[in-house]
Amino acid sequence: MQELIVNILLGIVIITAAALLIIIGSRKNGMTKKQKKMMIRILVTSSILLGLQFISAEDFNSFDKYLFPSSGNWIRFACYLLDYFIIGYDILKKAAKGIRNRQVFDENFLMAVATIGAMALAVYENGDYLEAIAVMLFYQIGEWFQGYAVGKSRRNISNLMDIRPDYANVERNGRLEQVDPDEVGIGSVIVVQPGEKVPIDGIIVEGSSSLNTSALTGESLPREANVGDEVISGCISMTGVLKIQTTKEFGESTVSKILDLVENASSRKSKSEDFISKFAKVYTPAVCYSALALALLPPLVRMLFMGLAADWGVWIYRALTFLVISCPCALVISIPLSFFAGIGGASQQGVLVKGSNYLEILSKTKVVVFDKTGTLTQGVFEVNGIHHNEIADAQLIEYAALAESASSHPISKSLLRAYGKEPDRSRVSDIQEISGNGIIAKVDGIEIAAGNDKLMTHLNIPYINCHQTGTIIHMAINGTYAGHIVISDIVKPHSQAAIAALKASGVEKTVMLTGDAKKVANQVASSLGIDEVYSELLPADKVEKVEELLRMKLGKAKLAFVGDGINDAPVLSRADIGVAMGAMGSDAAIEAADIVLMDDDPMKISKAIRISRKCLRIVYQNIVFALVVKFACLILGAFGIANMYLAIFADVGVMILAVLNAIRCLFVKNL
Repeated sequence: MQELIVNILLGIVIITAAALLIIIGSRKNGMTKKQKKMMIRILVTSSILLGLQFISAEDFNSFDKYLFPSSGNWIRFACYLLDYFIIGYDILKKAAKGIRNRQVFDENFLMAVATIGAMALAVYENGDYLEAIAVMLFYQIGEWFQGYAVGKSRRNISNLMDIRPDYANVERNGRLEQVDPDEVGIGSVIVVQPGEKVPIDGIIVEGSSSLNTSALTGESLPREANVGDEVISGCISMTGVLKIQTTKEFGESTVSKILDLVENASSRKSKSEDFISKFAKVYTPAVCYSALALALLPPLVRMLFMGLAADWGVWIYRALTFLVISCPCALVISIPLSFFAGIGGASQQGVLVKGSNYLEILSKTKVVVFDKTGTLTQGVFEVNGIHHNEIADAQLIEYAALAESASSHPISKSLLRAYGKEPDRSRVSDIQEISGNGIIAKVDGIEIAAGNDKLMTHLNIPYINCHQTGTIIHMAINGTYAGHIVISDIVKPHSQAAIAALKASGVEKTVMLTGDAKKVANQVASSLGIDEVYSELLPADKVEKVEELLRMKLGKAKLAFVGDGINDAPVLSRADIGVAMGAMGSDAAIEAADIVLMDDDPMKISKAIRISRKCLRIVYQNIVFALVVKFACLILGAFGIANMYLAIFADVGVMILAVLNAIRCLFVKNL
């Protein structure tokens, strides 16, 4: 009966392996050459083993008539030994290399000792070699599944790596020349033709096109780009020829930073991975010595103290079973694979996670703090009104734009857009920027003050409050109030839904920090459903407020800060987890952040949290499942209740189930 069950089991293995070879091998992104080679070894070993099961020991004994006595036994042993070496030679080689390098205790050593021991016992007892080969066969099937899962996760990240441009087109003497992107300096004009990747960040100076940004942002819809628009490297021009003036060198461009983030993500390990690494270093030697004790001590005690037969074969078999069961493959393989798959799945959705440790922290996030401008709002300010002005509107805008011409703040840019001309900076002198207040400068020798009510108070200039909601730029000319300019920001389309999604995903508190006036901040926070808002903050105040919120949070709950500006970099570093907007965000913010959202969509924050929680759920499922089964089977094995077949399930079966569970981390599209 047992022989029939074994034959059926081996038949299923062969059919499954053949099906996998046909299905996966036919796919474009299927197996590697190494995986195909291993699959062939699995098929050959399974076929030989299945064939040997239909040849009885008596059939082999018929060779005794033609050769020498017991020749049938040796031929039978040679057939099984050949099958064993076909499937296990690489494991034996790795085990020998580990012993030579004094790194003995790993899964290769455990499998080599257990299977060689089982073969030796079979020779000694003239018994069944099936168990030793089956253990190695199922282990290699588990390794194949693990290799394929890692390969699939790597391919997801490799798809992102395809954004690396091979060349840049530079026009010289009326001809396009392909040059290394590293050779293109800032301010150069490059040409991007339909179907080509944008190699370097820049501004379109000629042409228009639809841009495919899916590799960067996960967004399937193309984005229209025209003259004057900023474009980031890594996206693909689909329809038109673009001439782009570069604003960064290749090493500082978006594509280079993304690739660097992804390539270094695996170097930052989570606490769970560190625990498994430390656990394996202690666990593996411990079970090896325990197996040795199980093989030696009970027979010696029986023989020396109890007057019974030693039963060496029984206890050595139990020790070998114990070794097979103890192999920590399920933990050592599936936990890092789960995080790796989680990072790969997130990258497909335009969420770049710099390390598995950040994925683990993100899963515990209960408080999310937002910057306002460029994060919840588009950061596109427009002049919506000019009130109480003593001079012409155009004159007031001109003075404001020239005074602010040296600043890169979004409000300054909105004033320059309203001015509509290239500012003549030679007309501007004695610029003083008062942080959090505004700017004082001389334009054509006339002292201009442009800023908020704090600046007017600082200069002792009476001002008129505005009834409109927005950013109010009060203007003073030579110390006399000259009116104010109303500038409004536009809330991002998905901001309100993003806040609702965060609360639905278990975030307990949302907070907004901004340097804007209280009236503006309160209106934005109220419209979006944010729980708390703190306004009129300087960059240092934001850090202080985040530290205060960090002290207030409970237990192991984590605080995430989401921002995009240069002044957000200190806060991003201070929070438990920093999330930066990657498309519009400043380099400093992206550098300081732990997670980067490639399309500036705040909806991706809740998606990132859900991805991290799914990943951690799978990690904990694998840890609990593997440990419970392992220790239960170890106890059964020590008492002789578990045989090699149960050992195979406890080792390879658990590993396959854990790896298949880990692969689920890749599927995050509909989260």
